[in-house]
Amino acid sequence: MKRFLKLYQIEQKLFFRNADVFIFNLCMPVVTLLMICLIAGGKPAGESGMTYLQSAFASITAVGICCSAFMSIPIVIVDYRDKKILKHLYCSPCSPARIMAVDVLCSGIMAAISAICVTITACVIFGYRMEGNVLAFIGAWFLTMIAMFSIGLLAASVCKTVKSMNMVTSLLYFPMLFFSGATIPYELFPKGMQKVAGLMPLGVGIRLMKAASMGTMLAEVDIQIIILVLITLVCSLVAVKMFRWE
Repeated sequence: MKRFLKLYQIEQKLFFRNADVFIFNLCMPVVTLLMICLIAGGKPAGESGMTYLQSAFASITAVGICCSAFMSIPIVIVDYRDKKILKHLYCSPCSPARIMAVDVLCSGIMAAISAICVTITACVIFGYRMEGNVLAFIGAWFLTMIAMFSIGLLAASVCKTVKSMNMVTSLLYFPMLFFSGATIPYELFPKGMQKVAGLMPLGVGIRLMKAASMGTMLAEVDIQIIILVLITLVCSLVAVKMFRWE
């Protein structure tokens, strides 16, 4: 445990010193929320029964998850592999699971800080109040986070170079960010795009969080939870199995 905590302290300091993490994890979600709410915060979001503020709050808390999962986690691990740092760690008592766990914890802290910043902005500036169960929302948010992080870990395990990692993470990050309903409100999508968003792992999580925040129950909520749990288990196991030191 002492080794784990020491490794975590070092990695967390590096995370806080990273300008990209500050811009994409913390600033971008808050700015996106401000833009949506200032333009159409109190207006009804389509036929969803929600205002744009209610829709934006649930979805934009997922932006920090998306940034951490597909930018922070793969970048750190693959950069260490490319610089031969992992090769040196191979001779130490450090295991792949420990390295991944530390990276996940650091990224999770950043995603949580992002969600807190979004919550403070929504509540203080726009007077947002959650109609649903707060604990249910936190549970949906956490389940979405670990599912997305497992996909990020899988990408980090299979990419050998920074160049290949940039290509893979771009293919994961941008479609998830723009077409899952995270930044562009799901309710604005045409029917075809809504089906596409519903098939994306992040889109599944966002719909779950919106239902929890509004206190409504989706007909397929059990299926969505099962999907996220399966993604977490499968991607995590494959990531550990395929992990390479160099």
